[in-house]
Amino acid sequence: MKRFLTFLAVLMMTMGTIAAAPKAQKKQATDYSKIHGVCFLGWRADEATVRTQLGYGQKIGLNSTRIWMGPAQYQRDPEGFIKTLKNYIKIADSMGYSVMPILFNGNGLNPDMIKEENWKANEDYLRAVVGAVKGSQGLLCWDIMNEPTCNDYYKHAPSQEIADQRAEEIFRFVRKACQTVKEIAPDDDITVGVTYPKFIEAASADLVDVISFHDYRETRAIIQENYDIALAAQKKYGKQIINSEMGCIGRSNPYDLAIEKANENGAGWYLFELMVSYPGWGDIHGIFYPDGTVRDPSIAAACLGIFRNRDASKMVRENPNREGYADEAIRLIKESFKEEKEVFKTTTASTDDILEACEWAVNILEGAQMVPMHDMPSAKIAAWRKQDPKERDNKAIRQFAYNLVKLLEENCEIF
Repeated sequence: MKRFLTFLAVLMMTMGTIAAAPKAQKKQATDYSKIHGVCFLGWRADEATVRTQLGYGQKIGLNSTRIWMGPAQYQRDPEGFIKTLKNYIKIADSMGYSVMPILFNGNGLNPDMIKEENWKANEDYLRAVVGAVKGSQGLLCWDIMNEPTCNDYYKHAPSQEIADQRAEEIFRFVRKACQTVKEIAPDDDITVGVTYPKFIEAASADLVDVISFHDYRETRAIIQENYDIALAAQKKYGKQIINSEMGCIGRSNPYDLAIEKANENGAGWYLFELMVSYPGWGDIHGIFYPDGTVRDPSIAAACLGIFRNRDASKMVRENPNREGYADEAIRLIKESFKEEKEVFKTTTASTDDILEACEWAVNILEGAQMVPMHDMPSAKIAAWRKQDPKERDNKAIRQFAYNLVKLLEENCEIF
């Protein structure tokens, strides 16, 4: 820790010397607080797919994409890589999106990559890619490295002292890459998407054009603590801030909450990520399914600046049985259960009739937010309707209908 603190102290002294010298400041044409973006892992797909998926984002006001790249992908096919990147930026721009390409990824960092003896290969990569794309219409900003300290090399260091040494090594590489990109493309903005705001200073706050951090924290108070750190850096360096990764249902960081806090603090943002894809991150991340449906309408609403009412004093409790429709739904389900008995046989209602009656109940329960939406009853009805009636599980459908009646009676206080 002492070594890392010494590194920071020297860094701060250096930055103080730089700040003291008169220097013309580049005017930023971009208002980063207006960036409502999304991380997009599928940017290398075919053009039709890319346009379709970006089209989903257009509907909810998204205007920027953050995309992952790296030396390994480039080296496999340098010419094809640059062609694909240029083409993607053109497509995105034509659809109203800016693009923030990520040059290096700290996740799964190979420590050999950041060693001084391997710098030449990294510099060649930067000069080829940045040199080919710099100044492009639609290019927003270069993210020099995504989450420099989110890797085993840093997190699993055998001691805090070694972890501090490794952080110093990583940030030395990041700073050198920042300087190289600014040399290649002096008019392009750069940033570093640090894992936590506490790394903003060490990672290169003095070198970037916009301060970028990630926040997947758990409560409003903790999220605000992160913004307070970022806002302090904004004030110190006179640079805008952007939360370039947020939103994860598996980390107590729901999308609508993350967006609301970013907006409150005047920060632009990028959600992770556009598509619900599995395998991958689909079980805890993503907005749209491939067919354009959403996993949670509150995410789409929040992107448009519309949020759930969480003020209990202003809430109006749903009364779905005000006009007797819950009573009617229960009557229809019970009616669909009736059997016609003859001497030698019993005729039961068709599953189509039962499902039709169930839909009355389901639409009331879902519309009044009385059932968990991760297990939507309407989805079960849709699945059964796709089956041949002869193949349906009649017993399961009847049990489903019976449970709907109980839910309506309980939630609507029907006796």
